[in-house]
Amino acid sequence: MFEPQAIPEVILVKPRIFRDDRGFFSESYKQSVYLQGGIKESFVQDNRSRSSLHTLRGLHYQKFPQPQGKLVSVVRGEILDVAVDIRKGSPSYGHWVSALLNEENQHQLYVPVGFAHGFCVLSDIADVSYKTTAEYSPEHDRGILWNDPALAIDWRISKPLLSPKDQKQPLLEDADNNFLFGDL
Repeated sequence: MFEPQAIPEVILVKPRIFRDDRGFFSESYKQSVYLQGGIKESFVQDNRSRSSLHTLRGLHYQKFPQPQGKLVSVVRGEILDVAVDIRKGSPSYGHWVSALLNEENQHQLYVPVGFAHGFCVLSDIADVSYKTTAEYSPEHDRGILWNDPALAIDWRISKPLLSPKDQKQPLLEDADNNFLFGDL
């Protein structure tokens, strides 16, 4: 099932899970099904991270000409996954949506180009896996401060574990961002 969120370009994916006394089976990605569900981009890179309780990674994005869309899922543990609309001129510019992703529900969050992405770990350990629509490009990698007061994201924790890079990200109003709403 594909559920557009309050910002409809962000899609929560609820895959079919077949459970029995042996365990479960699900398709984590099938291009034809995702195309029908509204996710039309092709994915070119898979990433995986392991993080400890209260780790916050984000808010990250890549600017043009190497922008990335992401399809995020959790293999182990639980995260609060967040997408922030950073498309200048968008009616939802600076707004955010979030979803709980965990190993039990196996939900995925599609974060399209033009959105910053971050997540906070709510379990002792979380293994996060995500597909991207463009390869990682250090020269296009950008970010926004996780606790920007203009965004007022409810991360469900007050003292996250942050990388030095994420501690020093700019506010949205100062971010190096070349996304325009009509151009995407």
